[in-house]
Amino acid sequence: MTQSTRIPRRGVMFVLSSPSGAGKTTISRRLIEAGLRMSVSVTTRKMRPGEVDGKDYWFISPERFAAMVRDGELLEHATVYGYSYGTPRTPVEAALARGEDVLFDVDWQGTQQLRQAKPGDVVSVFVLPPSLKELERRLRGRGQDSEETVRRRLARAPDDMSHWAEYDYILVNDDLEDCVRRVQGTLEAERQRRDRLLGVGDFVRRLAQN
Repeated sequence: MTQSTRIPRRGVMFVLSSPSGAGKTTISRRLIEAGLRMSVSVTTRKMRPGEVDGKDYWFISPERFAAMVRDGELLEHATVYGYSYGTPRTPVEAALARGEDVLFDVDWQGTQQLRQAKPGDVVSVFVLPPSLKELERRLRGRGQDSEETVRRRLARAPDDMSHWAEYDYILVNDDLEDCVRRVQGTLEAERQRRDRLLGVGDFVRRLAQN
């Protein structure tokens, strides 16, 4: 199908979740490199060296964040280690209306909130490690976390994984390249869902008249 005959569609809110170390960040990076747009959250924490406002996060005051929650401007929000994070509603809805897909890196609680806010637009994928032993190897192998952090993330993993049934798709990341291909295939299939395609009836009627 050429670009000129492509049927317009509504965009997908594509959610990736996993326990820390299962590969979610790497897979997300590959999807972004392939052209998928990452949702930019707002946060009340301070900007870190190297971060860019509007690219990594939108850095706002606690007062502004509270106002966004009050006025329904966030699709989901949470407080982590004393700082608040949330997904602005307006840019996501504008992207979906343009037929653009948006990638979300949120946990199971954020996924629940997104689905409640936009039930027909969310596609959720949970990425599992092949084993807890392999998960520990990956966490230690990346060499960026303290021993305390590694232990905390390993302790949290079973609880994270217990929410697998709340997701649309489950993938085991036992081979990164294969897992990336399966994630991309899942996204492509969801893009072609009948209820996301706009004007199919008109398109078919035009075909019948030719």
